Amino acid sequence: MLVPFDHIPDDAKIWIYPSSRKFYTNEIATIEEKIKGFICSWKPDVENFTASYLLLHQRFIVLTADDITTKLTNTDMDTAVSFILELQETYNVSLLDRMNVCFKQGEYVQYKELKDFKKLLKNKAITEKSIIFDNLVTTKHDFENYWEVPIEHSWYNRFLK
Repeated sequence: MLVPFDHIPDDAKIWIYPSSRKFYTNEIATIEEKIKGFICSWKPDVENFTASYLLLHQRFIVLTADDITTKLTNTDMDTAVSFILELQETYNVSLLDRMNVCFKQGEYVQYKELKDFKKLLKNKAITEKSIIFDNLVTTKHDFENYWEVPIEHSWYNRFLK
């Protein structure tokens, strides 16, 4: 069942899918409808299953599910990945590439390959104070507290040396 994001417990699972490009304004409503439809059909036979989503910065699809009350199976995860793959194909974007980095540059969210990100750090185009998005966080609590942090406070700080 689709519920508001703030009704999901802090220890719930979360998945962040950064898009290789910003979604166009005219795509947003349709994408949100597709996500809502997916969540409503994800585990329809399980009465107390709750899930939610956010679409942030016109770039990040954030899915969360209360896997404490209702355990997610491998099949459930495969279903979610299949849905994300469909979105990738429909909108001609990459959503599953974990070797790319998202960070803020001024008011804009940048999406770069890791090698390009390292060059930006080396050339001081971004610094340890630059805000990075840690798309590897796994719980709602971590998402709310550690997703958007300065590079120096993230696991990306290893590239500062």
